[in-house]
Amino acid sequence: MISSTILNTDEESTSDLYPYQQRDLSKLFEKMLQINKKQRILYQLPTGGGKTRIFSEIAKRFIADYNQGVVVLTHRKELCSQTSSTLKKLGVTNKVIDSTVKRLKVKDCRSCFVAMVETLRNRIKEGMMNTSDIGLVIIDEAHHNSFQKLLGKFPNAYIVGVTATPFSSNADMPMYKNYEHLIVGESIQNLIAQGYLAKPANWRYDVELNSLKTGINGDFTISTSDELYSSPAMLELLLHAYEAHSKNKKTLIFNNGIFTSKNVCQYFEEAGYNIRHLDNHTPSVERSEILKWFKKTKGAILTSVSILTTGFDEPTVQTVILNRATTSITLYHQMIGRGARRLPNKKTFTIIDLGNNTDRFGQWQTPLDWQLIFERPEAFAESLHAQTESEAHPIPADLKAKFPKSLQMSFDIQDAYKKALDSNQKPKIVMRDSIRQHAIMCIENAESISEGLALAAELSKEIDWRVKQYSKCLGKVTKNYTDWLKEDYRNKLNTIISKLMQRRKENNTVAMSA
Repeated sequence: MISSTILNTDEESTSDLYPYQQRDLSKLFEKMLQINKKQRILYQLPTGGGKTRIFSEIAKRFIADYNQGVVVLTHRKELCSQTSSTLKKLGVTNKVIDSTVKRLKVKDCRSCFVAMVETLRNRIKEGMMNTSDIGLVIIDEAHHNSFQKLLGKFPNAYIVGVTATPFSSNADMPMYKNYEHLIVGESIQNLIAQGYLAKPANWRYDVELNSLKTGINGDFTISTSDELYSSPAMLELLLHAYEAHSKNKKTLIFNNGIFTSKNVCQYFEEAGYNIRHLDNHTPSVERSEILKWFKKTKGAILTSVSILTTGFDEPTVQTVILNRATTSITLYHQMIGRGARRLPNKKTFTIIDLGNNTDRFGQWQTPLDWQLIFERPEAFAESLHAQTESEAHPIPADLKAKFPKSLQMSFDIQDAYKKALDSNQKPKIVMRDSIRQHAIMCIENAESISEGLALAAELSKEIDWRVKQYSKCLGKVTKNYTDWLKEDYRNKLNTIISKLMQRRKENNTVAMSA
């Protein structure tokens, strides 16, 4: 077990830590005090909460108290540079092990290393590092689970994984198989309430995703995503959403495919906007120039693929547009987190969702029970799958059985909408006629107002379906407006049922008295 001396707090080194960061730091060391080196710790903290700052502090204190080496493992070059820089600011001498490193001095092995997995594996295989001198291994972005084979090379080290989302990217390798203990940090909701993260304004648009297909990794394929999001209709919707909710704001647009991102760039350029494109094939010199441009340019728009989800920190981002759908909750949080950093003059930021991602995962700031997700990832994965909407919509037999006197239960919203336009009528008559049909169904199968309202409640899923179809007909409709339509539909339906049932009751009373 680790000695209790490591629990002593260096007030000078932690004076710039936030209270929640100091609490988590204490929890981590307390847990290390309780366990042996065969047990691994996983630490969760939202993107923007300062994970790099915290594990850099862990490394500093561990080296000072134990004179043992520390290795920080990452999976991207940008993360190596970012971590090394943070460590240097804390006064921790460190060495980045990359392809340029050909030998390590013996004294280096009692210092700190920052390395990518494959590079370090090769250096160890070449005998360049005495791994028995390493006392602590920290794994950044631990949900990738790409480090496991390498960890056996460090027999005397504590293992601490760090992630914003303790849900494995590999369904066959749940995180509880590689980590025994989870320490959950402050929630996004609390970080917003305490003023550490910016408060989001969410704008959601219903998008027809039935053309998307999933690949072997479980996420939507690039080819089908490119086909959908490069279509004229989706490019037009993206531009509309930007102009409606983010015009003249510094904006990040996330795409699934390079083809889409380049089309977005061209489409916005033709509309007169200052925009650049970035992907993992962009040469490093050009990438650096684009990021500098984005940082200093007011109202700049940057459309990208993959590269900015991790290892990118630009607090001045005001809007994040998800111009893609994903089945990965980790990617969902990483993308939105790029805009969540708070500044003195930035207390809010905007999220625009064009991939039904909010329906799939819930709002970004909604609290999640990460402990339960860590312990039961299979159940969580099933719930996500169940939330992926199916485009097929047969009326269930059990619902039909509750309306035995109704010969007609279906209502073709799209056909009704087309007919309304053809006859120069306002689109809202479609919802009016749909509500009337549902009201008739409830009235003809009920004997009282309470029975009629109970039947209306049974139609909840059908109502949501009809409103969604109507929203798609309208086109550029926010999810906020769709939610209002659903509420308005239910209120009007209940009002009509109550009035007509009351009128029927009064007519029956008059008839009986006569």
